[in-house]
Amino acid sequence: MTQRTPGLGRRARRQSGAALLAAMLTVMLVATFSAAALWQQWRAAEVEGAERARVQAAWVLIGALDWSRLILAEDGRAGGPDHLGEPWAVPLEEARLTSFLSADKNVSSDNLDGLPDAFLSGRIVDAQSKLNVLSLVDAGKPVPASVATFTRLFNLLGLPASELSQMTTGLVRTLSTGTDEASGGGGAGNAPLMPQEVSQLVWLGLSPSTAAAIEPYVTILPVRTTLNLNTASAEAISASLENLPIATARQLVEKRTRSYFKTIDEANQGLPSEGSRFNATQHGVGTQFFEVYGRLRLDRTWVEEHSLLQRNGVTVTTVWRTRGAGATTTPAKP
Repeated sequence: MTQRTPGLGRRARRQSGAALLAAMLTVMLVATFSAAALWQQWRAAEVEGAERARVQAAWVLIGALDWSRLILAEDGRAGGPDHLGEPWAVPLEEARLTSFLSADKNVSSDNLDGLPDAFLSGRIVDAQSKLNVLSLVDAGKPVPASVATFTRLFNLLGLPASELSQMTTGLVRTLSTGTDEASGGGGAGNAPLMPQEVSQLVWLGLSPSTAAAIEPYVTILPVRTTLNLNTASAEAISASLENLPIATARQLVEKRTRSYFKTIDEANQGLPSEGSRFNATQHGVGTQFFEVYGRLRLDRTWVEEHSLLQRNGVTVTTVWRTRGAGATTTPAKP
């Protein structure tokens, strides 16, 4: 009869437990490495997909911008005053992108199957429907008539006049610096940069709240421009002329909806017999500069583009273009 040694049994149990622990550790490591590899593969696929969607959206928005240039060029070919009854002034409400493709006879419906739901929207805005900040300064000095116009706008909106003074001073410094550098004279190193959009007027001394308040009525264009009386708001028209009440400006806006102004004299006929008159130096009925807004939405992701176009006859060029992207938050379920 064989006698079992107690020490051998304990040693065998310890070896069995160690082997089980090693096997468990091996499984855990393999699972960890597999999960990490899968996560990295998923992340790479997501990044690639997002980049592909971003590039595709950018090309679609470039195409939309070219379409806007074509519309403005055709309008320039027709000539005449620019007003809100023209095709360029009709906004494009958000529409499914495949609806544009299906309208093309060269694209069959079978080729549209499987495409993601993308939605395009946009609008063209007359940039000269707003007061041009650049008109505040000429030859390195403030222009009294333009300063008075912006003062009336600030008073109309209930904004502090001190910020207008700061903005004008900053604009003088910025434009003077640009002139000095162009002539080889250098310039002040602490001069602010020239803003491109109204929100950037904070660089010239405006508070963010004031910049947001004047944004619907103010623009920044590369040259001095006139205010288009056919497209300007009642607030901008009232501020552009001395002693013109906002109520009278609103009556002019209502009148032009029935028949746009073909000349400045027609617009003057809607003013009281006494008082100031619109003039060709500050006012007009035509436009050279247009802003184009485009937005492409793909599920919760969106890409937006904002461009400034200049039209000279039938030639339309892009002055600048900015782009932004983001994602909307998923609404909470009730």
